[in-house]
Amino acid sequence: MTGTGTARPVDAERGTLDKAAGENFPVAPFFLPRAWRTDLMAVYGFARLVDDIGDGDLAPGGADARLLGVSPRAADDRLVLLDAFEADLRRVFDATPRHPLLRRLQPTVRRCSLPPEPFLGLIAANRQDQLVGRYETYDDLLAYCELSANPVGRLVLAVTGTSTPERIRRSDMICTALQIVEHLQDVAEDLGRDRVYLPAADMKRFHVEEADLATNSAGASVRALIAYEAQRARDLLNEGAPLVGSVHGRLKLLLAGFVAGGRAAVHAIAAAEYDVLPGPPKPGKLRLLREVGVTLRGEG
Repeated sequence: MTGTGTARPVDAERGTLDKAAGENFPVAPFFLPRAWRTDLMAVYGFARLVDDIGDGDLAPGGADARLLGVSPRAADDRLVLLDAFEADLRRVFDATPRHPLLRRLQPTVRRCSLPPEPFLGLIAANRQDQLVGRYETYDDLLAYCELSANPVGRLVLAVTGTSTPERIRRSDMICTALQIVEHLQDVAEDLGRDRVYLPAADMKRFHVEEADLATNSAGASVRALIAYEAQRARDLLNEGAPLVGSVHGRLKLLLAGFVAGGRAAVHAIAAAEYDVLPGPPKPGKLRLLREVGVTLRGEG
């Protein structure tokens, strides 16, 4: 990105897509058919951009706001940007969108007959992030994950033509687990955004106050809470893992990678003795590869 306010549309698009390299598991790995890679990157571009809008992480200069038709005066208003992004998403289905990432998405939507609902769910999740910063119960958090995470898995199944009700059910478990794991890794970062994704009822149960999350290192109560939530994520991954065995070929390897990425991240959190406050515990490549093997063999 130029960061000068003169960024071209291609810069806005490339800056978003380049973030794929930083994901825990490749978004569209080389072993997939080219058509799948193209479609998955188009979906990723949408999901990444809507998250960047919701987190206030757009590149400086306001290029994305201009592309969406948002005035410079409102370019920092995330709700206004999300509304404009939703309006542009709807053009994907019946007109020509303004943003290059949505123009990239349009052929995928048509080729794969993708419905608008998963995309709208991701926008709704980011809109909710502007309005809701705390979750009282685990069920409340699961409802948020239904918007923020589960649509991604559903889109992967739709792009690959493998959607069935049972696969969607298993995929939802995996995606929810991955979202919970990410929240556990990012407790400190989220708190800096005035967001706490640890259920308030669980914090009360483990005698954890928000002030305890703002320290440089976690005390015993915080570690116990993180361990509790990590076990929930591990259980969800295990429940969802049969999805991997229900498909074949290169898709099986892709889905195994998603499950393995979650399991490896949970292992990294445990290896850090559940102290996530100094920074996100990240798994090494060897651990990830080991978990891929375990998941492919159905041993997890």
